[in-house]
Amino acid sequence: MKATKKAKSKQTKVTAQNASSSYFSDEQMAKILKLLKGSGSIEIKVVVPVPTHRATIESIGLDPVEAQPRQAYFFDTTDFALNKAGVVVRARRIQGGRADTVIKLRPVDPNTIDRNLRRSDSFKVELDLMPGGFVCSASLKGRCTGQEVLDATAGQAPLRSLFSKEQRAYYAKHAPARVSMESLVTLGPTYLLKAKHIPKNFNRGIVVEMWLYPDGSRILEISTKCLPEAAFQTGVEFKAYLANCGIPIVESDQTKTKAAMEYFKAKLES
Repeated sequence: MKATKKAKSKQTKVTAQNASSSYFSDEQMAKILKLLKGSGSIEIKVVVPVPTHRATIESIGLDPVEAQPRQAYFFDTTDFALNKAGVVVRARRIQGGRADTVIKLRPVDPNTIDRNLRRSDSFKVELDLMPGGFVCSASLKGRCTGQEVLDATAGQAPLRSLFSKEQRAYYAKHAPARVSMESLVTLGPTYLLKAKHIPKNFNRGIVVEMWLYPDGSRILEISTKCLPEAAFQTGVEFKAYLANCGIPIVESDQTKTKAAMEYFKAKLES
């Protein structure tokens, strides 16, 4: 009996890996497996096509009233030097007067990260997996108040005041030379709605985010998180859950941050 259970478990894992690999080439799979070893968590996400947004929200049983409104501000130079260098600087206002900040490197090789930095409770290395694409990021988070974000974005307080000493050091180490925080401009805000949901027919929680861009476009993303060792199994189960809900799974490299930066870049150039 035990042998049979082990065989079934092994077969399930193999099936999971085969199903996940259908989205990726052998070369991509090799890179993903390498990145998994150095990542602390995995986020599996899909971007839902615009025509199916309403049907998607209804199919998963999400009450839109429970979604939490937020504002995201990005900071970069007028020629987007940070974006080109793979550095993301963001502040986010959250309902209730709270706010958080992040300095993020994306993409990043986990093997190049300082061990002392990994010990920080504010630091995380996460691998994002989506149909046809993946990216590993290293983020150092901080907290502040919503009013502090408003003051900094209005020019009434220095931008650096939003970030911790640890974050500022992280920025100085990875930002392009001579690109100080004082030289960054505010991009935003971008409005979004975020909701956490516990599905009835999926054994993990999911997060639904709707990003509303100033030009009227929007992105609806559904995601779930897991530990690296559960990545492939979770990927298969998540795919099955979406299929049962009638949610189309399409390849897309349009992430929330990428869409925001493309919008602001086009606006500045015009």
